[in-house]
Amino acid sequence: MAEVENSKDLISVLWSGADILRSKMDANEYKNYLLGIVFYKYLSDAFLIKVYDLLYDERPETMKAALDAYIEALEDESAEELKEELKDECHYIIEPDLTYTSFADAAKNNAFNREQLQKGFNNIEQSDLIFADLFTDIDLYSNRLGNGDQKQSDTIANLIKEIDKADLLNSDAEILGNAYEYLIGQFASETGKKAGEFYTPQAVSKILTKIAIAGQEDRKGLSVYDPCMGSGSLLLNAKKYAKEPEYIKYYGQELNTSTYNLARMNMFLHGITPENQNLRNGDTLDGDWPTGEETDFHMVLMNPPYSAKWSAAAGFLQDERFSDYGVLAPKSKADYAFLLHGLYHLKSNGTMAIVLPHGVLFRGAAEGKIREKLLRSGNIYAVIGLPANLFYNTSIPTCIIVLKKHRDGRDVLFIDASKKFEKGKKQNAMTDDHIDEVLELYSNRETVEKEAFLASFEDIEKNDFNLNIPRYVDTFEKEEDVDLNALLTDMKKTDEELEQVQGEFLSLLKDLTSNDETIMSSLNDLIGKIEG
Repeated sequence: MAEVENSKDLISVLWSGADILRSKMDANEYKNYLLGIVFYKYLSDAFLIKVYDLLYDERPETMKAALDAYIEALEDESAEELKEELKDECHYIIEPDLTYTSFADAAKNNAFNREQLQKGFNNIEQSDLIFADLFTDIDLYSNRLGNGDQKQSDTIANLIKEIDKADLLNSDAEILGNAYEYLIGQFASETGKKAGEFYTPQAVSKILTKIAIAGQEDRKGLSVYDPCMGSGSLLLNAKKYAKEPEYIKYYGQELNTSTYNLARMNMFLHGITPENQNLRNGDTLDGDWPTGEETDFHMVLMNPPYSAKWSAAAGFLQDERFSDYGVLAPKSKADYAFLLHGLYHLKSNGTMAIVLPHGVLFRGAAEGKIREKLLRSGNIYAVIGLPANLFYNTSIPTCIIVLKKHRDGRDVLFIDASKKFEKGKKQNAMTDDHIDEVLELYSNRETVEKEAFLASFEDIEKNDFNLNIPRYVDTFEKEEDVDLNALLTDMKKTDEELEQVQGEFLSLLKDLTSNDETIMSSLNDLIGKIEG
């Protein structure tokens, strides 16, 4: 319970940090400042805690105590030895006057100098390749922060003071990681359409991850790959369900540099060691990656941009990822290019789960040929229709396609989960009960009326390799038969009630009198018409 409270406290501190910037810029910009400065505090606090641990073999009471101990140790003759050990353990060194603790102290005394923070950023970036260009998106000299040096500096100082209230000393990596994830989700909500590139809703992430990890939970050294990783949330889900999370190796690629930086920070904040992170800033389709020692993975998770454009250049027909299919995904819709890229990097005993728009299930031409080849090879294992309006960047309904590299059967399980949601103001949401229902249908792998259908290869062949879910799962609700006798009785009763009301209305009209002959004449005409 204390952990939940701690997490809530952390979230509220970080959220009030967002309030300082909210009036100055939109969420897509201020998330970079807030998350970047939180991350610097994390690196600084983790560093000072490690210093104290090396010196005294225990955790410090306060960050100030740790800083004091660090300053004192640097005056000792074994200072260089300490620095060597720190560099080895942390991959970076922070000088005492560039620690977050020093910045917060200066901010409280109106002596904060943003040049120092910039210097701190630069030092971290230059200390190891894993941190290269990590703080690029944070412009400490932006006019958005205020007019003139003083106001801009004050905004950063206020942010530093606010975030200093976050007690990272008594929060483990999971609490901080979860708070960070929560913030990313909130930014996604505020940012709306732009959020699609960095955030997959947790419900969808959970289904994808639990499906892909099924049967591999005990594996030591599990490898997970997301070639369109966004902020890394989908990748990081694997550690929630693995029995040996500290041995997971994460591989991810992201085209957008800001989002790639977000993912790198997210990894550290979840306590993932540099050795287990293999992240790259690049275009997944244009150049294959990874191509080194590790090229196939136990789990492939993907939520690529839907129906994106790509070059589809003829040269790709010689690319090992696509060459077996004889055709390429169309220029205007890269969906199958992403799918084939992921499948190429899947181990023969692994599982891949990808979210795509429904069009991939039934569109013809090149996509139809690729789909048929995948079905003939037994690669498509399951198709799950999700509710509409789950994502921040599109309201279209999407589906999860589950793929396997080599298996005996060629049957496909279809699940219609389109009605399993709770309506929200902006987005629909799937509850844990909805998620569990989908996962149970998936693991049972059998036909359930109106919910799931296990289609044989012959069923699919008869449908010309069209995988549109309503062809297999009939969710049509038959209307009840009309009881004619009951209908006639109701009509008779309605007629009687009308007659009674009409009679009451007539007697009211007959009671009306007037000295005006014209009014009386009109009244009598009306009475005559009703009686006639």
